[in-house]
Amino acid sequence: MKTQKRLLLGDEAFALGAINAGLSGAYAYPGTPSTEILEFVQQDPVAAQRKIHSHWSSNEKTAMEEALGMSFCGKRAIVSMKHVGLNVAADPFVNSAMTGANGGLIVIAADDPSMHSSQNEQDSRFYADFAMIPTLEPSDQQESYDMAGYGFKLSESLGVPVLLRFVTRLSHSRGSVAVEETPAPENEFHYPDKKDQWVLMPASSRKRNKVLIEDFNKAQQLSEESPYNAYHDANDKSLGIIVSGIAWNYLKELYPDGIPYPTIKISQYPLPQKMITKLFEECDSVLVLEEGQPFIEKYLRGVIDRNMKPVYGKITGEVVRTGELNPDEIKNALLKIKGEDCGLKQEEVAGISDIVVNRPPALCQGCGHRDVYQALNEVLKEYESPKVFGDIGCYTLGFLAPFNAIDTVVDMGASITMAKGAADAGQHPSVAIIGDSTFTHSGMTGLLDAVNEDSPITVIISDNLTTGMTGGQDSQGTGKLEEICLGIGVPEKHLRTIDSHPKNIEEMKKMFKEEIDHNGLSVIISRRECIQTARRKVSK
Repeated sequence: MKTQKRLLLGDEAFALGAINAGLSGAYAYPGTPSTEILEFVQQDPVAAQRKIHSHWSSNEKTAMEEALGMSFCGKRAIVSMKHVGLNVAADPFVNSAMTGANGGLIVIAADDPSMHSSQNEQDSRFYADFAMIPTLEPSDQQESYDMAGYGFKLSESLGVPVLLRFVTRLSHSRGSVAVEETPAPENEFHYPDKKDQWVLMPASSRKRNKVLIEDFNKAQQLSEESPYNAYHDANDKSLGIIVSGIAWNYLKELYPDGIPYPTIKISQYPLPQKMITKLFEECDSVLVLEEGQPFIEKYLRGVIDRNMKPVYGKITGEVVRTGELNPDEIKNALLKIKGEDCGLKQEEVAGISDIVVNRPPALCQGCGHRDVYQALNEVLKEYESPKVFGDIGCYTLGFLAPFNAIDTVVDMGASITMAKGAADAGQHPSVAIIGDSTFTHSGMTGLLDAVNEDSPITVIISDNLTTGMTGGQDSQGTGKLEEICLGIGVPEKHLRTIDSHPKNIEEMKKMFKEEIDHNGLSVIISRRECIQTARRKVSK
């Protein structure tokens, strides 16, 4: 493939790499040192020619959810923010590991050591480790460019998002970059194979959690084989060096004729344990060079302890990795390690799941959400591949039989933003369903994004006049939802209200059909008081 040289900032190199790797959507909230990523996409002629979606979002959370919605449709997406922005996006970021990714999804967090324009020096690698998401950390502008395509492939092969960690010096310094002259095509539109994986109800999340741990083990092996992690041997074994990211360049500058000590260069995480173990076995002492907080160093102190004395637990497999601990699990762990010398005997003990019969949740009889789903399901039969993006609340139960009406549930407020991201990718119909309490919690900012682009989505606010899922607490939007929507900018013509009652099913169907066919944003408030709070009022 022909290449040409360009002088680019680290941010620009990544953005161009993403475009040339088949990018379909770029989402962001501005924050130094990450801002130039989306700005480059917005100004790039190839991105303009391809009509790659690139738009500033209301905040980092909505940006993350919109990118996840595009990934759901099989398209490649990036979402960029500064390090503290990842705090705002933490809910969907962590849960995106549970849903997984369909199209390649790269989350860029630009850390700011020395706080050039930030309130702290937090290190985004801890977030990725916590969420069990692989991390890439480029050491120069060329790797910034190359890791875009590599990151998309890694995301799609493991089926999870990938975090790419920048630091200020790399984001805002220029270097010569070899770039492809011919961009790769965008991904074809396609949906995930496993629908229940994208609905984070406890039953499906428990299954997915086990798979996520297995996939993280695969990511561990890929780190050992990664072209971005390398063991450089040398003769002087008095010191071994582990160096990550941009610090690799600083070290090479000190030793232009070659580093005299064995060195591990790390730019892909999880950490390559075999390389690290080899270094500790061969060298008298180890120096860790890393930009930001002592992420690798903290990990290595655990490795050193393991090499001195065995440490047993969840990582080594003696203790159960998922779910709660109980006396039986602890006994099993002791028996694995010590046998019957621990004073316990192996015997069959019934587990909690064998004693307690599961009682699956269901929407209450007389619940207005039921009528919404009934009408919506009948209308959507008329369309090819309709998608309904759900949210957190009682109405999440619409995923279950008999309605089976929801395709995704990720976090508070994600229904609107994911529906928007899917519509950005070309999905139609793209329907969001959200409750009144969740809407005022986290849905309003996503609706603002949809208003600003007049996104072709239909938002159904299923208003039961309370926070029903948690027992009927006050909802901040009660009696004000129409005013809020109008204030945000929803067109009055396409803001409609209906009583979600069985007698109004045909009228609801007609309204849903009309607004789904509208090529722009529409909001339908379906209102009916929660049957449980209504009963409590009557009984007083």
